[in-house]
Amino acid sequence: MSNTTDVIIIGGGVHGASLAFHLAKRGVRSLVLEKTFVAAGATGRSSGLVRMHYDLRLECELAWQSFQYFRNWKDMVGGDCGFVRTGFIRLVEPKYEDALRANVQMQQEIGIPALLVTADDIKRLAPYMAAHDFRAAAYEPESGYADPTATAMSLMDAARERGAVLKTRATVTDILVSPDGSKVEGVKTADGNEYRAGMVVNAAGAWAKRIGRMVGLDLPIISWSHDVMFIRRPQVIGPAHPTVIDDINEMYFRPEQGGLTLVGLESGNPLGEDPDGDTDHAHPGFVERAVDRICRRIPVMEEGSLHSAHKGYDGLSSDQHALLGPAGPDGFWLDCGHSGTGFKIAPAIGLCLSEWMLDGAPQTVDIRSFAADRFERGESLRGEHPYTATWR
Repeated sequence: MSNTTDVIIIGGGVHGASLAFHLAKRGVRSLVLEKTFVAAGATGRSSGLVRMHYDLRLECELAWQSFQYFRNWKDMVGGDCGFVRTGFIRLVEPKYEDALRANVQMQQEIGIPALLVTADDIKRLAPYMAAHDFRAAAYEPESGYADPTATAMSLMDAARERGAVLKTRATVTDILVSPDGSKVEGVKTADGNEYRAGMVVNAAGAWAKRIGRMVGLDLPIISWSHDVMFIRRPQVIGPAHPTVIDDINEMYFRPEQGGLTLVGLESGNPLGEDPDGDTDHAHPGFVERAVDRICRRIPVMEEGSLHSAHKGYDGLSSDQHALLGPAGPDGFWLDCGHSGTGFKIAPAIGLCLSEWMLDGAPQTVDIRSFAADRFERGESLRGEHPYTATWR
């Protein structure tokens, strides 16, 4: 393998794979360096929700563009992303009902098949769900979830078929720059190898801050730990149920194959832990909190049983939105800080970032507002009709 290429991508998660795929479609050679294996980090621990409801219009646009991939994966990428249509429900506290209505209207303007429904509608959709604490909800009948590992693997396979190179067990230890420090020239890995390229992309997820320091950047990212559990749901619920983000109970849940339901919480997620730590077990007390909350929304879940629980790590930015675009020395790019919600927008992010890198500006969706220097300008991203912060 030649040690010289066009672009080096640090990180073999879904974002690194998506960027490699879109660059390869443009005939650009990329080398993906992954310190363990594809989807080993945040992607492999992602809950895989595929929905389009955000309170930031830019993210809605990215999710809508990405949805075209998820529902047409075989034709647009190849392989299988494991997309399952379940329908998606977004519940918010009553004080955010006006924001919910405005966000649904905004999504409809984009073209997203989003509906504003009532609590009675939810009871008809899911009669086992408690609906006493809200009056309105957002509903996306076409949304659901996908398999994050399969998604990343098929993107990477498609990229490799078009000329990209993947090197696993390759930990980046240094970024090579020109003598005056003005331009990146490649990377060095733990095995002593050096790889040369005029562009280097930081797609390292929870490790992105470490990579940024190699070029003198202090990225506003902190590691964020997230637990999930799988429970065996009672047969009375049926073979599946909608995917739900329930802000009232600070959780989300979705069905999983084999009669399981995945549950994650939106509060109590530790920050600043070592992302190289144990991911095979959830934090103490998580399961008990998660069981209590899922049973509030679906009381019959009390008849279910625990299957398993684990945790994962991602990089959380200061405003809980991605860091994208050029930063630091010439040729260094960011594709990180996705803050636990990046899976569902990864196909579009890879497309738009490739446009930015190759054409001078993104064309499909203008993602330049995600540039890291927004914090220096005091321009943190915030939804037009915001809810409370996602991760608390």
